[in-house]
Amino acid sequence: MFMDHRQEQWPEWLGTAEFVYNNKKHTMTQISPFKANYSLSPRMGLKGRRGKRFEAAEELAERIKQVQEEVKAVLEKV
Repeated sequence: MFMDHRQEQWPEWLGTAEFVYNNKKHTMTQISPFKANYSLSPRMGLKGRRGKRFEAAEELAERIKQVQEEVKAVLEKV
């Protein structure tokens, strides 16, 4: 729906299409590919994060591992 009638705009919109696809919840896992890989959803706006602390790398790695294990368990049921 973003292409012109000659479909010459693919290179300009491919990054946006990829972002939208990776940020959309999968019907089976109920989680987006982006969240499954990084355990969080990307920021959609231009506002910075204020007043939030940054978690330690170990905490982030553990959270990512937990999310990926949950996704894997759902996919193995199929």
